[in-house]
Amino acid sequence: MTRPTPDAHDPTAAGDNRLVVAISSRALFDLGDSHELFEHQGLDAYRAFQIEHENELLKPGVAFPLVQKLLGLNKLAGDVPPVEVILLSRNSGDTGLRIFNAIQHYGLEISRAAFTSGAPTSDYIAPFKADLFLSANAEDVGRALAAGVAAATILPSVAPPRATEQLRIAFDGDAVIFGDEGERVSREEGLEAFHRSEHKLANEPLSVGPFRGFLTAVHRLQAAFPAEDSPIRTALVTARSAPAHKRVILTLRRWGVRIDEALFLGGRDKGPFLDAFGADIFFDDSPANVESARKHVATGHVPHGVSNR
Repeated sequence: MTRPTPDAHDPTAAGDNRLVVAISSRALFDLGDSHELFEHQGLDAYRAFQIEHENELLKPGVAFPLVQKLLGLNKLAGDVPPVEVILLSRNSGDTGLRIFNAIQHYGLEISRAAFTSGAPTSDYIAPFKADLFLSANAEDVGRALAAGVAAATILPSVAPPRATEQLRIAFDGDAVIFGDEGERVSREEGLEAFHRSEHKLANEPLSVGPFRGFLTAVHRLQAAFPAEDSPIRTALVTARSAPAHKRVILTLRRWGVRIDEALFLGGRDKGPFLDAFGADIFFDDSPANVESARKHVATGHVPHGVSNR
């Protein structure tokens, strides 16, 4: 990968070309037991527990394999790392020491963090210039989406280890990459009206959804590698089918964004197809689709659009 190298030791040297992912501690590590303690016994009990178990290693969480693969891209990229992962945590700096112990143990190149002692973490997403925010806290995710940042709630998922080192990211279309106008027509007027509308507007680009910016950042990162040997592969996995496929393809072409695989499922359950693709993460707005997907792959719920009203 050829990139300018003004200072190989400065994580900001890659400027705005970096892919920046902000992640919560509960998405990165398994903090289920201690979070349950916090919910039932409060902050003081949680703090005492974390300090008492400070030297006990945390187990990887749902998004841990994704973060490993993201940071692994830096090893392929030469002097200037094109990816940065930032930790945003509602822990305090004191209780967060256990989290950084785990980060160091697993060799994750994460050096920037914000610990908010229970306050929302979403206020720090913009200053860190994150392209994506992943959290187990739905409130923080909602705040991030409202601020215009691609964000998803990481849900407990069955995420089998993937043999390939290639990073594989899958997206739903409507209300994720694109706006939710099509879903509104389908819900309010029915499927036939939706197909008529999409046929009529086939040559009009779809509106921009909350993950358009993140998709563009991933595409930019992909473009730094040979297409035939890329360490990143993307897929669009949508309930759309022909003839509603045409507008999707023409919109992506207009945007100049590459999607490696496009699956138009016509309402079929997405989970088995995501498993076949080998997704490291899948983003969808529909609670029903999320339930299907998380039985097979790590899944992020995007609480955006008409499906979440």
